[in-house]
Parts: sequence; structure tokens; C-alpha cells
Amino acid sequence: MKLEELFTVHVNIEESFDLQNSGDDSVVMITFTGSVTGKYFEGIVLGGGVDTQIIGKNGDPHTLSARYMLQGTDNTGHSCKIYIENNGNIDKTLKTALFRTSPKMITDSKALSFLNCETLIGEGHPTESGIDIKIYRKPL
Repeated sequence: MKLEELFTVHVNIEESFDLQNSGDDSVVMITFTGSVTGKYFEGIVLGGGVDTQIIGKNGDPHTLSARYMLQGTDNTGHSCKIYIENNGNIDKTLKTALFRTSPKMITDSKALSFLNCETLIGEGHPTESGIDIKIYRKPL
């Protein structure tokens, strides 16, 4: 199935806070900012973005849950914001990405209102400064 890329969030990692637990799950919280490029939206990641990862005792399962807000311009040139809650799992069997997620979005953009109820797919790809999160949907 071919997916349509909506936009890419270019994540710049800021700080990381670890809770190491030798007898059970461990946790890492990663704060970040960044920028967004794509045909539907261009903008920035507002301060306060955080990715919380829970890592099983033996490294598996490894879940992630990121929450962040974007501010910028939609594809009609109007200012808007997009809230993203992005949940997923690190998947060592993926050949083209580090992980896949199921993003949930809320936006005040009329042009992008489809994001409020669309089933979306996210993929994480490593970069020199952090991670690129590519957001896709099934084409209409």
C-alpha cells in the first residue's frame, strides 16, 4: 500500500532524563524542539515537547509516547497549531525505520481539519541532530 507523506518533524534533542532499574522496566524522558517541513504544513516544534520511553528489563518491549505542539502555516497560508500525541514501539525488524507510531492530532486549521480524525502512521528515521518523524496517511 502506498502512503501519502503529509509532513516531517525534524526533532532536535535537548535533554534526557533516565531512570535505570536493574530489576524491572527502565524509563527515559527526552525533551526536544525542532522544525516541520512538508506540503501540508511548515513550522516549528514549540518548547515543551517530550518523548517518554519505557524499556523492558531485557530491552523488549520498548515503547515510546511523545507529546508536542507545532506552530506554523498550513497549505493555504493560514497560521495554525497542531497538537500531536505519538505512541508506538521500537521495532528491530523494520528495515526502513527505527520505529512506527500511531499519531493522534488536533488542529485549529480548517484546511487540515482532516487530521482531527484521520488514521495516521508515523515513522522515525535517525539524523545527525536527532530524529526525523515522517507522518503519513492512506491516500484518498
